[in-house]
Amino acid sequence: MTTRHFSRQVLDADETNDRREGIPRRGSGFLDEPVRLGLTPSATVGPYLAIGLTWADGPYAVAEGTEGAVWLRGRVFDGNGDVVPDAMIETWQADPDGGFDHPDAPRGERRFPGFRGFGRSHTVEPPGEYGVLTLKPGRVPDGRGGLQAPHVDVSLFARGLLDRIVTRIYFGDEAEANAEDAVLQSLPDEASRRTLIAQPSADGYVLDFNLQGEDETVFFAL
Repeated sequence: MTTRHFSRQVLDADETNDRREGIPRRGSGFLDEPVRLGLTPSATVGPYLAIGLTWADGPYAVAEGTEGAVWLRGRVFDGNGDVVPDAMIETWQADPDGGFDHPDAPRGERRFPGFRGFGRSHTVEPPGEYGVLTLKPGRVPDGRGGLQAPHVDVSLFARGLLDRIVTRIYFGDEAEANAEDAVLQSLPDEASRRTLIAQPSADGYVLDFNLQGEDETVFFAL
């Protein structure tokens, strides 16, 4: 390539270390230590997480046809009351005996045959709706000498969020246990408790999540 193919700025570049005002140069010439790159700005998770992070087996914490299996279903709504068609729900829970398949479990690691304990569902199809097939969890210690009510821990990812938000699913047919649950009873009123309590349905339980608004779901700071 001949010099005539270079721009005037390149042709006039000054290669010496003494900068002359108005004369461009290749490189800065002023670095005396390694380049340090700062953090990029935070960004919302965007509309593609459900496409890249969900998989066909994700909603099945147990296989279809498992004895005692129930569907946890519901919808995710934004602050305008519209369904969110590209959110993602993750669930983590104890098995029916109150044990966890995890080495850090308070009662020690336990394995319940055929039960994964973890579920992941998108809200793509049907739009705004999630579904996880699982087993109803048992009660686990609350760290105060009592027992928590049966519940499922939920992480929710959606457009407009910089990080996951965390909530729980309790069960409407566990009134006595719910009345003893320290987390539920720490909430300010019955209306806030209702946002966490799933109601029985034909094949399991139903609970909607509201990201904002008058009926906003209770989310927990971790």
